[in-house]
Amino acid sequence: MSDAGAVARDQLRSFVERIERLEEEKKTISDDIKDVYGEAKSTGYDAKVLRKVIAIRKQDANDRLEQEAILDTYLHALGMAPEPEGVE
Repeated sequence: MSDAGAVARDQLRSFVERIERLEEEKKTISDDIKDVYGEAKSTGYDAKVLRKVIAIRKQDANDRLEQEAILDTYLHALGMAPEPEGVE
């Protein structure tokens, strides 16, 4: 095999090994996150709601407000949201 082939093979092996290492780290981190949710649940917190809070905190504030306004509009249109105070 030529030197170029050996270099390409070594480079490919390096990429594969790095990806494998990162995948293992990702699994470890995922397990750690699951453990934290379990710990929060065992102290009385709702894990599903915590996940929602985490998702909301990741959003841009303007995007979140826009999504909330659209959601509110849809819920009102479907009769699923309470009427604003003072409206009868």
